[in-house]
Amino acid sequence: MAKKTARKIAKESTGIPAAKKSSRRSARRYGDILYEVKDQVAWVTINRPRVMNAFREQTLDELIDALKSTRDDPSIACAVVTGAGDKAFSAGGDFYAMKRLTWVNAAMWNDRMQGLAMTIRGLAIPVIAMVNGWCMGGGHELALWCDLVIASDNAMLGQTGAKVGACPTVGATQYLPRIIGERLAREMIFCARRFSGPEAAQIGLINKCVPQKDLLRETLAWCETIKGHSPQTLRMTKKSLNFESDLLYASWQHGMELLAHVWGSEESLEGMNAFLAGRKPDFQKFRMRNKRALEDYLDGCAKDLNAPPSMRRKA
Repeated sequence: MAKKTARKIAKESTGIPAAKKSSRRSARRYGDILYEVKDQVAWVTINRPRVMNAFREQTLDELIDALKSTRDDPSIACAVVTGAGDKAFSAGGDFYAMKRLTWVNAAMWNDRMQGLAMTIRGLAIPVIAMVNGWCMGGGHELALWCDLVIASDNAMLGQTGAKVGACPTVGATQYLPRIIGERLAREMIFCARRFSGPEAAQIGLINKCVPQKDLLRETLAWCETIKGHSPQTLRMTKKSLNFESDLLYASWQHGMELLAHVWGSEESLEGMNAFLAGRKPDFQKFRMRNKRALEDYLDGCAKDLNAPPSMRRKA
């Protein structure tokens, strides 16, 4: 059986209308994603449906490369980022990738995440997240980086870091308070609250929620609207709209260093291993261990162990 082309795979797995002819400029070959330009729209699809379109280092590299390539064709009016299949936009980082991270190699992951975010925000064209199904953790941060978000009514958006020992400090802690308000943002992160597509539209987390069968059609309608607008105005206003949130760059750097110390920690590994094993994580053991450590410290202070032996009070 002949190998399927990327064009056929894209049509089968996402419903995206494939271009009849692909030039070297409009179709690029990747391993973890699909990329195609059709009718002045760049379609970027995470093609890892077996793992709910979770991403790894190679996926992030390919997403950055594909999106940056839109700069080579000024006729492209906008880009759409989505996930293959009908189950997930993206479940976030692949735990088998993140379990390998440590404080030493953290930059290998964190820099890629920030690099993708800055690529999306730095493009002169609007980037649309077309969300179908699960949009969780880092996958939800990916949607936050985009300019517009349209979701199907079966979408589920959330931040699961607290449940799995990860930290959403590469966009979520920065942008969520500004999008849905401080209180809801804290609830979403601290309590790992999820929002369905209709709920997300109601609180302003996304722009629009539509029936699943209409998701592609409505996204195409957005693209057609954008194509009819001034590319110069779109470029200038996107840059201006990004001004305030661009000032959060220092927070991104701070967040990535915090995240670097999370990777490889016992708590993060407990959370990810528990998820992969289908069990509840035992974070209580860390609280109780920390309590014992603090009690030992305080007991030492009471016994003058924080002074040279010759200066300690005699029992």
